[in-house]
Amino acid sequence: MIGYVTLGTNDLARAAVFYDAIAGELGVPRMMEYDGFIAWGKEGGGAGIGLTKPFDGNAASVGNGVMVALEAKDEAQVQRLYDIALANGGTCEGPPGPRGEGFYAGYFRDPDGNKLNAFVMG
Repeated sequence: MIGYVTLGTNDLARAAVFYDAIAGELGVPRMMEYDGFIAWGKEGGGAGIGLTKPFDGNAASVGNGVMVALEAKDEAQVQRLYDIALANGGTCEGPPGPRGEGFYAGYFRDPDGNKLNAFVMG
């Protein structure tokens, strides 16, 4: 159902370092790049992430209650993604661990404050 997710940034170069590292762990390349916009994803694959400076020229801000969830292959990859996020300017929103029966996740924010998590079901 979801085609892609776009997040705002006020510093595309800084944010690109963060998302290049996260996408690298997930094996997802940059698929588009224009002035002020970068997208990561696989042609014909699942939803990707786009990063852009807001079209209206105003400062990017985060949405309260908005979160992007990145599916990991196992708990070890959840931990790696969380560690990569923090090593690349992200901040902790909840370290990796079980979150109820059959759900394991770690939560973090990117350098612009957008909330993400890495998770595995089962």
